[in-house]
Amino acid sequence: MKSVQIPYDLFIDLAMYHLRGEDDFEEEIRQGLEKKLDAMLNRQLYSRYKTAPNEEEREQARQEYLDRRGVPRSYRWTTPPWEL
Repeated sequence: MKSVQIPYDLFIDLAMYHLRGEDDFEEEIRQGLEKKLDAMLNRQLYSRYKTAPNEEEREQARQEYLDRRGVPRSYRWTTPPWEL
């Protein structure tokens, strides 16, 4: 089973929300969890890009990663620098 680390402030907000029933933290919790989920997805795509078994899968994962990061297509290379 994998573990996930979250910032201390998010943990405190979650604890206050669930243990004390304080609804003041809903927006902070939502934003914190979305930020963490985005970071996890970005890391997963980057890892898949680096460890893909063949060139086609590697390029597909690279494009997905760059799309998620918001890198414009006009700013990307079409030929990897190590092939120049």
